[in-house]
Amino acid sequence: MTSRTVIAIDAMGGDRAPEIVIEGAALACARNPKIHLLIYGDEARVKPLIDKYAVLVKACDFRHAPDVISSDMKPSLALRQGRNSSMRQAINAVAKGEASSVISAGNTGALMAMAKVVLKTLPGIDRPAITSIFPTQIGECVMLDLGANVECDAENLVQFALMGAIFCRTVLGVSHPSIGLLNIGAEELKGHDEVRTAASILREMPLPGEFFGFIEGNDITAGTVDVVVTDGFSGNIALKMAEGTAKLVSYFLKKALKSSIRAKLGYLLARPALEQLRSRMDPRRYNGAIFLGLQGVCVKSHGGADSEGFANAIGVAFDIADRGLNDHIREELARHYGIMDQLNGTSSDDPFAGID
Repeated sequence: MTSRTVIAIDAMGGDRAPEIVIEGAALACARNPKIHLLIYGDEARVKPLIDKYAVLVKACDFRHAPDVISSDMKPSLALRQGRNSSMRQAINAVAKGEASSVISAGNTGALMAMAKVVLKTLPGIDRPAITSIFPTQIGECVMLDLGANVECDAENLVQFALMGAIFCRTVLGVSHPSIGLLNIGAEELKGHDEVRTAASILREMPLPGEFFGFIEGNDITAGTVDVVVTDGFSGNIALKMAEGTAKLVSYFLKKALKSSIRAKLGYLLARPALEQLRSRMDPRRYNGAIFLGLQGVCVKSHGGADSEGFANAIGVAFDIADRGLNDHIREELARHYGIMDQLNGTSSDDPFAGID
């Protein structure tokens, strides 16, 4: 057990839970023998599914959780009534130190509320941000926030930029990431006051990377910057638009390749390249968004993910915990706020003194 990374799983969260969750868990354990799972859910429904997979029986502990957080339950109600739910018990396992991370495909608002209350935010961070990796024309980029915070002030955006840059360095291996603020134009006078204020702060402050400036929506997939920073309202719209566009391209491509005998013959010749394209654009490959800024790793799987997608989310949780991302964020924030204190002519034994 000491050589394994323990991950807590909410087996009851998601559109097709618990079947897809357990199938994905078995797939992840078969791929990575260093994973050990704590699976929480309704024993009558979940335990028979676990017993179907010999690899999962050896690589997990099951714990009964009688209650389920529904997809439409309000976060406030989930906090009050969900103490015995599979979601809450899985989060508690991280808080108790029994697991390094937690994964759920369930209610996003409830998961965020519970995780924030139970795990707390890192020093110097006001709000967690949903963070994920996006494919681009030249590689990959990090984007946050993808829906946790509909409204953000300038300080929130600055904190997202810091965390995103550290995430990019730790997970993608970019030593000096470029950071861009998503806006409706590159001109300095465009955008909301919060975005312009955040840009002014980022231009002047020391960063674990380089501030590029404002970027537009088409810059995300172009790979103009390594880290895309935005509020959760715009970020979630961009995410869903990207998912929809990928499905639309796939639909048009399939329709065109079936349109004639010549097109079908062309498909046979181009099949290897088309399979490569399909793999590159497969949203399951990027499933698993991190609630960045918590004192514990919390990963949100897409509610409609299949077993392959959920297995990939488990892989994300393993990588984040294995790389010690939160330790890197703590160290970088302490260094950053220490430098800011020096620049402001103040000093404190606590690098986060004065931060609300």
